[in-house]
Amino acid sequence: MMSPMSVRWVRTILILFCGVVLSACSTVNAEKIRAKTDQTIDAISTKTNIGKNPRDPLEGFNRLMFNFNDTVDQNVLQPVARVYRDTTPGFFQTAVSNFFGNIGDVWSAVNNILQGKVGDGMSDVMRVAVNSTFGLGGVIDIASPAGLQKHKEDFGQTLGVWGMPSGPYLVLPMLGSSTLRDTAALPVDMKADLWSYKEPVYVRNSGTVLKLVDKRASVLDAGTLLEEAALDKYVFIRDAYLQKRANDIRKQEDE
Repeated sequence: MMSPMSVRWVRTILILFCGVVLSACSTVNAEKIRAKTDQTIDAISTKTNIGKNPRDPLEGFNRLMFNFNDTVDQNVLQPVARVYRDTTPGFFQTAVSNFFGNIGDVWSAVNNILQGKVGDGMSDVMRVAVNSTFGLGGVIDIASPAGLQKHKEDFGQTLGVWGMPSGPYLVLPMLGSSTLRDTAALPVDMKADLWSYKEPVYVRNSGTVLKLVDKRASVLDAGTLLEEAALDKYVFIRDAYLQKRANDIRKQEDE
């Protein structure tokens, strides 16, 4: 059982997070978020098995963050993503995905080289060169049909290949699933994102929002299936994330 002081502390943190989101996104229903928070706190207080999973010792906190993120997603991201998917031409959505994917290939190339996979790193460099030159700045993916395979690498994977353990599972506010290792790597990944240096600032911010909405729209159908199939959505997403990250590291080590 959580003590009254812990409950007040957790509720205060959640309300502060809610305030930040509500100030930026007026469409979020504050009462729904507060009600969801209170329900989650009550649930955590009664579930004695929480925190006993060795991979998820912070499950109580993580479930609070998961519930908060899920509420924001359902009230803000999902509606915007549906409008974007249903009203924007398919070729435009593909172009957006290709453009930001091309930028991401630069950091993937660096991480491949840092992991000792020089061949994959040079392949990524060639992808960027081909798509940036002949693909109109990356909006058309010419490299994939040409046989240059896309790799998606980040610094968290690189740290894993170097031998750093993943640490406990962690759910970050607004960012979702992570681990202690991936959270430590996150500032490096953010700093290495070339789009973060784009000027003027309003173009950078607009592009970042577009990237987020496009990414969310691409998994709307998967989210619907998850809602219908998963008995405990938190557990399903946690286990899927941890398994995928472990497989990503294992794949790098086997190559």
